[in-house]
Order: sequence, then structure tokens, then C-alpha cells
Amino acid sequence: MNADHTLTRLSQRLLEARGQRAHWTGELSDSALSTATAVIALYLADPGDPLAGAGLDWLERTQNADGGFGDTIKSASNLSTTALCWAAFSITGRKGAAESRAVEWVRRTAGRLEPKALAGALAARYGGDRTFSVPILTVLAVAGIVPWRMVPQLPFELAACPRSWFARLGLPVVSYALPALIAIGQARHRKQPSRNPAARLIRALTAGRTLGVLERIQPPNGGYLEATPLTSFVCISLLAAGLEGGLVLTRGLDFLRRSVRPHGSWPIDTNLATWATTLSVNALRDRLPETDREPIAAWLLAQQYQTVHPYTGAAPGGWSWTNLPGGVPDADDTAGALLALHTLGLRSPAIIAAATSGVRWLLGVQNRDGGIPTFCRGWGKLPFDRSSADITAHALLAWSAWRPSLRPADQSLVDGAIARAIEFLEGAQRPDGAWSPLWFGNQFARNEENPVYGTARVLLGMRRVRPDSPAAQRAVLWLLGARNEDGGWGGERGVASSIEETSLAVSALAGLPGAAGQEAVREGAAWIARTTCGGEQTPPSPIGLYFARLWYYESTYPLIFALEALRRVADYGAVAPAKKECSREN
Repeated sequence: MNADHTLTRLSQRLLEARGQRAHWTGELSDSALSTATAVIALYLADPGDPLAGAGLDWLERTQNADGGFGDTIKSASNLSTTALCWAAFSITGRKGAAESRAVEWVRRTAGRLEPKALAGALAARYGGDRTFSVPILTVLAVAGIVPWRMVPQLPFELAACPRSWFARLGLPVVSYALPALIAIGQARHRKQPSRNPAARLIRALTAGRTLGVLERIQPPNGGYLEATPLTSFVCISLLAAGLEGGLVLTRGLDFLRRSVRPHGSWPIDTNLATWATTLSVNALRDRLPETDREPIAAWLLAQQYQTVHPYTGAAPGGWSWTNLPGGVPDADDTAGALLALHTLGLRSPAIIAAATSGVRWLLGVQNRDGGIPTFCRGWGKLPFDRSSADITAHALLAWSAWRPSLRPADQSLVDGAIARAIEFLEGAQRPDGAWSPLWFGNQFARNEENPVYGTARVLLGMRRVRPDSPAAQRAVLWLLGARNEDGGWGGERGVASSIEETSLAVSALAGLPGAAGQEAVREGAAWIARTTCGGEQTPPSPIGLYFARLWYYESTYPLIFALEALRRVADYGAVAPAKKECSREN
């Protein structure tokens, strides 16, 4: 299969994937965890709901051979998802082989089924971050698997404090989990009140006010962050607390009913439309038809937030991952949107104004350490709130792309931000030359990290602003050393090569001097052409992370990343064709 032919076919397929819309929607993987939580919420609200039964049927059909459940049908079994599926079978009374096999898997993994052992195993999985462990324990308490006293009391009363205090309160959950903090905290308080009379009084006095906060930050379609698990956890907790009939619960259940898929499952989120669109535009570049550029630009401008966000309090100017009302502005999508607008090549006053606002938004979230977090500046030290190397590098690309179009005062601010960001990246680089990303991983790599993704993304940013730095040179050497014998890359050396990871590595290395790098790029491009069967097949891999260690795959990722890699290779010169036969995959 020839790399040039593959590039052409990948371009055609990506353009076709947009359909008649002005944007790409993509498709997230089905999620056993999402399905289990949605089934529980719907069943608790109405035991006769047919969607709950259809969800249980889907879980039974997709159970792993070892008896456990993974986050996707391509994922290894894990304790969190399997425990929640067990709870779904238990709560709904669906007894049978699937439940028995799930229980046995949990027994083998946790050591024992006693509540203390199970709670300890879940806590060990997440460490000090209670964002996911406490919701899971709450569901297990609803199922009667663990007692309510083993569910840590989340301080929901703190949600009654001014939002400006949140970053200093040291909340035990990440910034985006505020709805779970409130709802789960209320359920635990009502089921197992504190022995401290002062704590009981404070919680009683703030219960109504925090429920008001929960209602104010809920999007009109009911889906917090467009996320099935988060919305389900809120609904389950409100039902457990005896708070039926409220607007939050009604909206949340409606969201779950609308977001179910035809075969009975739920994804982790409705879509990543903005993210998929900006990645697609940046991958296509000059292969995007001229007639499509203005409609896409107009769509992107319509997704930019123009007011303070009611959920996080984020300033205007950012972009979310989705065009739906549950989205929240974040740094990765804002950087991606800025780059896409730049790639489209249009420079109307509206686009210049939007880009300037987006650049300033990114400047506003930069942390003191010079790095860029996902949602909020200075919130805390929990993993999904602190500065991230790959997101920081993405901001570098966005700032440098738009710097020439900015006013001198903004240029000066960008220059200072870039210098601080580079200092952060140099400090965050591992001794071996790699960087680890935040929202991506690999289930089969050490610590489930994905240094190939992280290093490739950071290297692309460093090449734009500091190409000859020692940090960039160490990163190149690490990527070359991480290549597998088949010519592709996995999450690290020795992990099975994937289209996504190979494409990212090739993109980062394309055009660099040196025989070793050129050979790696040629072989990587040939691997992509062969594995995609000339661009005809792009099976996705579960490298995405959503919440803490919740895996997903996205149908457009391998298509986009492979196209971007081969386009970059073509930009720097021809690649020798790969003559070997392709390997057909479903």
C-alpha cells in the first residue's frame, strides 16, 4: 500500500465523515460503566423502565470472558466497572450467570467480598482522589453491598460558600465533580448522619442552598458535562436521599433516556464534536475544500463562550469539547479551536476578535508553575486539575500561531506566557526524555500511562517555539527508542502498536534531520499505510481517559491522527511505498 494513496483515501474518508453538517461529530465507544450507572438510575426511578432492561441485556452480551467488565468492549476488566455492573444486576434483581461471574471476578481481584476489603481495593485504585471512588461506594451502598458508614462523607456544605473560595478549600474531588459532591454528600448525610452535632446542624442548614446550586449549574438538557456517569451518580444519590420529584432529578433522568443508544448501551459522553472538528481541520489543512472553510469557521465561532460559565465560573472566550449545553470551556479545546481557526486561513474582524479572546482565556488559566490545567487556574493538586504537559504544549502552538495577529500588548503577554510554559515543560520532562499526558493513557503500559502520546504532543509544541532545546532533543531520542520492531508505536516500547500512537509519533518526528529519524518516519508511514489497508480501515484503540481511569475510544481518532501523520510526511518529502499486503481488521 502506497503512503500517498493512503493519504488521499484518509482525506476522502474524513471529509465524508462530516456528512452535510458544518462540523464533525464522531462517535464515542459504548461504555459498560455508563450503562450500569444509567440502568441503576432509571430502575430506581421506575422499576418498569424498559431502557433499564435493555441496558442489562447489553451488559450480559458484552461481558468479558474472564467474568469482569472493562470500560469499553476492547478494554481489560477493571474493578470499578465490574463492581458497578455487579451493583446493577443486584439492584435490579437480574440474577444469573452474568452476575455470578462478575461477583467471582470481584472476589479474585479484591481478595475478598467483605465490604472493608472491597472499599479498600477501590480506595487503593484512586489514592487521595475521591472523585470516582466515593460515587462507586455510594452505588455499592445503594445495592447493599457495603454499608453506608463506609461511604466517605463528602463536604457538600462547602458548595454553599462563594465560588471564589473553592480553590482554597481543598475539596477532595476535582473541579468538574461539584454536582457529585453535592448529591452524594446529601445522600450520605441522610443515610448515615454524622455523630458530630455541629456537623449535622451545618449540613441541615445548607442542604437546601446546595441543592439550589445543583439546580443552577445543571444545563437545560439535564446532562452534567454531557456525561452519563456523572449525571447518573447525581440521580442515584438524589433517589437514595429520598429527594424525588425535583427538577434536577427530572432533567437528569430525561437526559439519560434521550442519550441511550439503539442497542441498549450508553457512551461516557454525548459527543466530542468541537474537539473532533478542530482536530479534523488541523489534520486536513490544505485538503479542506475552500467552500467548506467559512461554514466551519462560523460554526466554531458559535461555540465560543461569550459569558461567564455558570458551572465553573470560567471567563468568556474559551471553547468546550462539545457543542451541547453540558459542555464546559477547557484549555485543550480552546487551543484546538484557535489552531483550527488559524488553519482555516480566514481573517475577518469577527475571527480576529474571537482569536484574541481565546488567547487571553488561555493566558488567564495559566498556573503559577507556568503550566496549563484543564478547566480552572489554581484549583488544586488532584490529577485532573493540575498543570498538564500535553495541554501546555497545545497552548504553545495556539499562542505562537496567533501572536503575529495580536496587538503589541497581547504579544508581550504571550511572550511571557510562552517562556513560563517552556520552563514548566522542561521541569516536567522525565529523566528519560518523555512526558506523560493527562487525558490519554494506555491500559497495557506501565502505570497505564501513555508517554508516546505525551512526548509526541509536547515535541510538536517545542518544535514550534524551541526546536533546538536539549529537552526537545531528549524527546526525539526517547521517541526513537520507543519504536516497536514492527515499525509502529504503542503507549511505550513493547506495547502493541496502534494507529493512533504510531501516527502521533510519526507526526512529531516528521521533517527532523538525521538518518535514524528519517528511517523511523518512513517505516512508521509504511506501517500506517499497511495497517489501515491503504486508508480503508481505521479501527480505534481505547487510549482516551475520561474522569479518573475511565477508558474510551473515539471512531475519528485513528482516522484523524493517521491523516495528520501522512500529511506531515508528505509536506517534508516523498515516502517509499509499502508493498506488503494489508491486514484486514473488523
